[in-house]
Amino acid sequence: MDNTSGQREKAEVPQEIDRWNWGAVFLSAIWGIGNKTYIALLALIPIINIFVLIALGLHGNKWAWRNKQWESVQQFKSVQKKWTYAGYVAFGIYVFVFLKGFYEIFR
Repeated sequence: MDNTSGQREKAEVPQEIDRWNWGAVFLSAIWGIGNKTYIALLALIPIINIFVLIALGLHGNKWAWRNKQWESVQQFKSVQKKWTYAGYVAFGIYVFVFLKGFYEIFR
């Protein structure tokens, strides 16, 4: 299969990258800018963001492959793995801040 990344709708998405993307979910707007997937900015709008986060999880890899030129599938997977790890860290921070705020309210 040829590397068709960055060719928008014409891009053929490799089956091996068609999977859930936690980095896109936890770092939605930042991930969207970094991967030229600007639909992710809709995650900044309350209520709509719930649906956008689900769509990013389901389709984020496909959109990132189509919207940005990648050297190879391996490079794509490597970069998305870093986004996933950063997303886990961000999620941990979200939970910590939430629990700290909850504690401060009820202490």
